[in-house]
Amino acid sequence: MSSKTLPYSIKDIQYDNAKFRRRSLVQVISQTFLTKKMKRECMTCSTGKILAILMIFGLTYLVLTHASPIQSVTRSIGSKEGDNSIIDGGNGGIGVKRFWRKPPRLPPHLSPDELNITNKSTTSNLESKWAERQQSVKNAFIHAWTGYKTHAMGYDELMPLTQKGVDGLGGLGATVIDALDTAMIMNLDNVVHEAGSWIEKNLPERILKKGQVNLFETTIRVVGGLLSAYHLSTSNPKNGDLPKPSVYLENAKNLADVLLTAFTSSPTAVPFSDVVLHDKSAHPAPDGLSSTSEASTLQLEFNYLSFVTGDPKYSIESMKVLEHIKTLPKVEGLVPIYISPSSGEFSGSNIRLGSRGDSYYEYLIKVWLQQRQNNMMYLHEMYEEAMKGVKHLLVKKSNPNGLTFVGELPGGADGGFSPKMDHLVCFLPGTLALGATKGLTKSKAMEKNLLTFEDLENLKLAEDLAKTCFEMYSVTSTGLAPEIAYFNSEGYSEDNLDGGNKTSEYIHDIVIKHADRHNLLRPETVESLFVLYRITEDPKYREWGWSIFEAFEKYTKVESGGYTSLDDVTVVPPRRRDKMETFFLGETLKYLYLLFGESNLIPLTEFVFNTEAHPIPIITTTKKE
Repeated sequence: MSSKTLPYSIKDIQYDNAKFRRRSLVQVISQTFLTKKMKRECMTCSTGKILAILMIFGLTYLVLTHASPIQSVTRSIGSKEGDNSIIDGGNGGIGVKRFWRKPPRLPPHLSPDELNITNKSTTSNLESKWAERQQSVKNAFIHAWTGYKTHAMGYDELMPLTQKGVDGLGGLGATVIDALDTAMIMNLDNVVHEAGSWIEKNLPERILKKGQVNLFETTIRVVGGLLSAYHLSTSNPKNGDLPKPSVYLENAKNLADVLLTAFTSSPTAVPFSDVVLHDKSAHPAPDGLSSTSEASTLQLEFNYLSFVTGDPKYSIESMKVLEHIKTLPKVEGLVPIYISPSSGEFSGSNIRLGSRGDSYYEYLIKVWLQQRQNNMMYLHEMYEEAMKGVKHLLVKKSNPNGLTFVGELPGGADGGFSPKMDHLVCFLPGTLALGATKGLTKSKAMEKNLLTFEDLENLKLAEDLAKTCFEMYSVTSTGLAPEIAYFNSEGYSEDNLDGGNKTSEYIHDIVIKHADRHNLLRPETVESLFVLYRITEDPKYREWGWSIFEAFEKYTKVESGGYTSLDDVTVVPPRRRDKMETFFLGETLKYLYLLFGESNLIPLTEFVFNTEAHPIPIITTTKKE
């Protein structure tokens, strides 16, 4: 801010600083008694002048000859007899010397211009620090992509230790497509060119000729990745030999046309779990059941595909699932983790927010956000009811230090409570925060008076759970979380199954069983840290994310290219598995990059991230633009 906008700022500061300069006795007396008011009221007559002089002499006599009670006590306690200090004065009074003591000084005030320079310098240093850390994440992505491109290009996943590829997701080149929009967000045009060119040349034939794929995995990774790439390349077109956006949209449409068979072949609104691409057929899983999360985590992608193509069939078929689930009985908004395509009913009573249950709750709020213009309030009501059920039935505190965690009801509401929490549950803090502010920062939402008491309660729970998720990392020897943790709590306690980090405050709260100690490079915790940082603007979430990234770098990086999952995070060095999941490039590194970057990059008020971290635009018009 320049002095032109504050013309009196320097003058005011000089005045403020002058207040703390040493003043002579004459200045003290004259400034105290000879104010304008006294001059006006008292000094206009001779009597007033005489009284003023007598008052000055009287006060001076009292000051020089009498000690205050405090000074007397100080003298009697702390002074040696006969000490002629400033306080004693050598004669029972405070002495003349005390009168000349320098007044206390405050630090000089800085001018607005000087303050601006200081603040800019601090901000610049912080920005530089996070820009460097963001670059480190970009370097990690390049290392992961280089390993994949060198040893496994076109396969679904990289096996970094044996340096080869493997098809575990149907053979559609899932890593290529999962990584594509991450490369676009990072402005890695060479990677975009490599991935986009592969898609243009190879994916159409694979969609026609490949065999069985899982409806859910293919939708969230491949269809979602293609649609996100389509939007990003359309909204930020670049010159050069990059594939046209239509390449991504056409492949997404062609693949979705085949995947629709899972819906149309089912006798109910619940789709079959598997599709055979080459003959366009669908069938249920061997046990006849679909995961509740899988059947209800298709809508963001299919809704957006209908929006950009103008064909409503994709949205209609996928939304039937949520409309149907709305009619089914629930336990305080919570649902079992299996549902039958043949009957349309839930199967079993196992309730959890981990595997097979997680993204059902995530998509209730995200689909509502995506479709707010269509007034689908039933989705928001289902979400609110479910979160109340979570707080009432599943949220507990650990012993001895009171970490907040989300457990399970394996036998339903009438069965026992299990203090088991999958790493997958760490999506919940981000979802709760997003549901509370709808993507706005907390400060802006409060300024606009948009937060209810329940919103604030959910936001507090989100922060408490995010801390627990981070402690699941810091409690281990490697600083990386296990796949599953248990919590010592009322009715449950186990010893000698800690994470290995004896310095952790929560070493006795978190139990890690031998079968659960693996780490798959999962994204859920850093996803929630990203969302919470955007919403609360609390820098601790960035610091936690950096700690996690450093642990990934230290223990999962493979020098020949790529990163590997681990067998046991509680020992150092950890035993390593031989697989780099597609979501490490599609989700984990993307969320870390966004966490360390500017908040206007993929803003939460304009995008919802599908459960594979592909940003899907919030629909703001009723027809294709």
